[in-house]
Amino acid sequence: MVSALVTLCSYAALAAADWTGNINYGSPSLSHNLGLSMKKVMKRHGHSDWSGSYGDSKDAMYSSGDAPAANFMEASMLNFTHGVASGDPYPDSVILWTRASPNFDNNKSNATVQGTVPLYNHELLEYVYTSTSPICVSYAVSTDRNMSNVVSSGRAYTSSDIDYTVKVEAKGLKAWTQYYYQFSICGSDNKSPLGRTKTTPWRHQDVEDVSVAVYSCSNFPYGFFNAYGNVARKDSVDYVIHLGDYIYEYSTSSASRPVEPQREIFTLYDYRRRIATYRTDQDLALSHQQFAWITTWDDHEIANNGYRDGFSGLNNTEDSFEEDGMGVSVDQRKMNAVRAYFEWMPIRQVDMDNNLRIWRSFQIGSLFDLIILDTRNYDRSITTLGWNTHYITELLNHASRTLMGSLQENWFYNQLVKSFRRRATWRLIGSQIVFSRVNITTWFGSEEDPYNADAWDGYMANKNRTLKTMYDHGIDNNIMLAGDSHLNWVSDLVWLDHSNYSSQTGSGAVGVEFAGAAVSSSSPFGADSTIAECNNQSRLLVRDNEELQWQEGYYRGYYQLHISPQEVNAEYFGLPSLLTRNGYEVSLANFTVEKGANRLSRPVAGGSVENGALQNDGNVLMSNVTHDTESGEWFVHDFSRVTIDPSS
Repeated sequence: MVSALVTLCSYAALAAADWTGNINYGSPSLSHNLGLSMKKVMKRHGHSDWSGSYGDSKDAMYSSGDAPAANFMEASMLNFTHGVASGDPYPDSVILWTRASPNFDNNKSNATVQGTVPLYNHELLEYVYTSTSPICVSYAVSTDRNMSNVVSSGRAYTSSDIDYTVKVEAKGLKAWTQYYYQFSICGSDNKSPLGRTKTTPWRHQDVEDVSVAVYSCSNFPYGFFNAYGNVARKDSVDYVIHLGDYIYEYSTSSASRPVEPQREIFTLYDYRRRIATYRTDQDLALSHQQFAWITTWDDHEIANNGYRDGFSGLNNTEDSFEEDGMGVSVDQRKMNAVRAYFEWMPIRQVDMDNNLRIWRSFQIGSLFDLIILDTRNYDRSITTLGWNTHYITELLNHASRTLMGSLQENWFYNQLVKSFRRRATWRLIGSQIVFSRVNITTWFGSEEDPYNADAWDGYMANKNRTLKTMYDHGIDNNIMLAGDSHLNWVSDLVWLDHSNYSSQTGSGAVGVEFAGAAVSSSSPFGADSTIAECNNQSRLLVRDNEELQWQEGYYRGYYQLHISPQEVNAEYFGLPSLLTRNGYEVSLANFTVEKGANRLSRPVAGGSVENGALQNDGNVLMSNVTHDTESGEWFVHDFSRVTIDPSS
């Protein structure tokens, strides 16, 4: 009897739920229809109250007689399989995410578009064979963790059309305020884990301190994602910024960290399943549960070394389509990856043109603007593909080369100018790849190819246009953020050809770049390299690059920024072992940028660091002193290897 009453309550709740409340039925692109036709989704799920928003705007509503009866699922059959997440915070709203599913793996979506159907088609019979059972999920946002003061609530449907994901915008919130949130299956006591999030300040609101953790490059089979958990255990930041390579598309796996599917990924199902595998990492789940994330993609969310017409392993030719793509084209693969990313990540729809856009900006009070770029996939000129390095080197200075495409470039420069004119104190620029010039001849370059042409160094004209905008408009207090390289780099931001720069004092710089190592991807210096071997390589790189003030390549890790009106402090942390889940970390270096200085404070890093190499003969005082963020204890580590060896 009780079960029957719960079921009836569930059905009543379903009747009142809102399909359009789940953003994931829409398209990542507001003007590019990657969304689902809601008329057809509702018809097969037995509902007739669609009034139009996502999908085909010309669709007429179905009458109740046109739709089959919905086959609702019992609440006891459902699980919140991947916890909760929040992201893209605004002063009055935030995106909330979960997944409510009868099973961990939605394996009914492994078909790709075939034949004459439109490229971005998502219809049932042509694209995906889905369950006809809708699921109703409600959410509540409260000012306290007991959920006793609910200030925002709602409900939305999900279904196998979107891999049972749920993404809603919680509105009507107060600025610069911490909230708790929770999902539940409508009409039941089946609840998700409790999440925590935080809104941003209003654009003119004065705030004294904002802290962020910056991550990149988490490769599942190479080690546990301890970096995410360490910040959560310390509870040391307000927000998380992820600069990309959140997943990797490769077939590489390991015995202790197997990835699914166990092959290189191409289809929509593949990308969904790979992200789902990554989200099983307990520390990644913990970070998503505790902080609002702001993310962008790098290349591996789709495929290695992407550009507008392909990737290093797949391009728009018939031979590549047949031999490299498993019958999946470049455009189709991009669509599959972007669709899965949008479904699984707590990001908003972005105001878009007719391409796939993730670039956007956030105004964090009067303190700083966070400008998130896409230097990988949006209209990018050809990059190094493993066989064309000399050709790309010949093109480095061509004015037509662009990392971002003209539309994004103009938007970026306008964002810099607008931020300066609105008198935001700082400008933080999230760029996947390293901006500063880096001569890598002593590393793996050559005299003929001295730069990493897959980074900003491969797009000199785009870099010069960026620096020209900063210098010409007097735009100061610029902080570039980067990942991608799996190494730590800290540099003064300099237009070397147009500035009288002093490496000793930092004069002539227009800002600073903080680039971080990987969460778990192995060091390019060699996964088996010793600390001494890595530090020797760092010394050579610092010697050959005058604006490079610190370089380090042994540890995996992350960095935190503490931003105030007076200064930005950067703390770099290294993880000594990813072979197990643990809370260990080493404090590597600390840097300060004072307001108006536009350079790193001297002596850089206070004159000494734990590891790597400092410019101008700074001290490296290696101690291996390690903090366990789980227990709070300190010890001296003697680990000989950081990452997992997938071949073992």
